[in-house]
Amino acid sequence: MVKYTIKRILLMFFTLFVIMTMCFVLIKLLPLPAVKEMGKDINIILMKREQMGYGKPIPVQYGIFLKNVLTKWDWGVGEQMYETLGIWDVLMKKLPYTIMVNLYSILIAIPIGLGFGIYAALKKNKWQDHVISTAVMIFISVPSYVYAFLVQYFLCFKAGLFPITIPSGETASLFSVKMFVSMMPAVISLGFGVIANLARYTRAELSEVLTGDYMLLARTKGLTKAQATARHAMRNAMVVILPMIIGEFLGIIYGSLIIEKIFAIPGVGDLYISSINLRDYNFFMALTFFYTFIGLASGILMDISYGFIDPRIRMGAKK
Repeated sequence: MVKYTIKRILLMFFTLFVIMTMCFVLIKLLPLPAVKEMGKDINIILMKREQMGYGKPIPVQYGIFLKNVLTKWDWGVGEQMYETLGIWDVLMKKLPYTIMVNLYSILIAIPIGLGFGIYAALKKNKWQDHVISTAVMIFISVPSYVYAFLVQYFLCFKAGLFPITIPSGETASLFSVKMFVSMMPAVISLGFGVIANLARYTRAELSEVLTGDYMLLARTKGLTKAQATARHAMRNAMVVILPMIIGEFLGIIYGSLIIEKIFAIPGVGDLYISSINLRDYNFFMALTFFYTFIGLASGILMDISYGFIDPRIRMGAKK
């Protein structure tokens, strides 16, 4: 298991290096965006460009870029947005908003999704199972941004339960009740898909586990159906469900790119979309690293989690 983990981590960094190299070369082949007129501040950006080797061959620029990142964690400064401010400093200020939206979504969606999945499995082939399965297929088929528009219209505009966008942008307190209520439309929009996926996987896996011979043995030993399900069936079903939950968290982070833009949440997703639209290459590189690293690291966590849940599983073991 240790050898497998080390091998995967090394492979992750190699993959990350290849992706970052490709992105760097491709954006350097694009026209260099003009610096905005900012009075004396324009000199800071021009000086930073000179330090990063602008105008030199691409391999030289990439070497300077890697040196700055690896030795000083310097990703440059904003040129088209947040001018002259450090890239990583801006990202760290916005990251809590993205984390909180995704954390609220996954924490609310997990118990609801598991509950519907367990109930459908226990009521397999009955009308309750058919209703839940039909609803799950509908919710899985619809993208999260469609839910965002529906939530904005019905819950925010018509019912007036929530504000359409969060208040005062980054000046509002992240942990205030007002901010929590303002984030709920985005949380609800992201949560529909997670609930549906969890319910589907839980229902499918638990239905299979409940038909196992050891479940019949557990019942003959005197355990009730609820006790056998909680002690044995759910534990075996979680071998598949828990890694899926990790994957859902990753999927929410990617899905929040558009959701944050719709609800004006000042998070990393909105920053990434803006960096592409405004061609701020420094922000684009830092955010590409952020999302790529999360994706690769989550893949490793998903694989390793199998071994922790079920000790019989040994990743990378030879037969």
